[in-house]
Amino acid sequence: MSMLTKLKAIKTKSKKRVGRGYGSTKGGHTSGRGSKGQLSRTGAKAPLWFEGGALPLVKRLPMLRGKGRLKPVEQVALINLNQLNKLAKKEVTLDTLKLHGLIPRNSSKAKLVATGKIDMAVNLTGINVSKKASEAIKKAGGQVI
Repeated sequence: MSMLTKLKAIKTKSKKRVGRGYGSTKGGHTSGRGSKGQLSRTGAKAPLWFEGGALPLVKRLPMLRGKGRLKPVEQVALINLNQLNKLAKKEVTLDTLKLHGLIPRNSSKAKLVATGKIDMAVNLTGINVSKKASEAIKKAGGQVI
């Protein structure tokens, strides 16, 4: 067998240059831009939400009334009983959950959901708890404050 087949390639294929004549496989006339229209022109930019001159979606939808429309909707971070088991702490607060990376640092609300099992007594303060989760914590000997 020849050694030519075992040689490594030392030249890489260069990027295809657009608009450099018909012989360049991607050139001549429209150069892959299609025909006519805003985006076929030189230096053309259209914003992502642009709909070709039609009334944009933002303007078609009705405006929300009141001052609350400008406030961002706050997400509630969810925790389950299995995560509390792994945490292995007696006193659990919002700050404790943030420190151990169970909820994002910027969240100001958390809710405990009854997924999994809890074996140890845990005292929860400042965290919302579902009905089944609170029953499971009380059964394990903990309390929800």
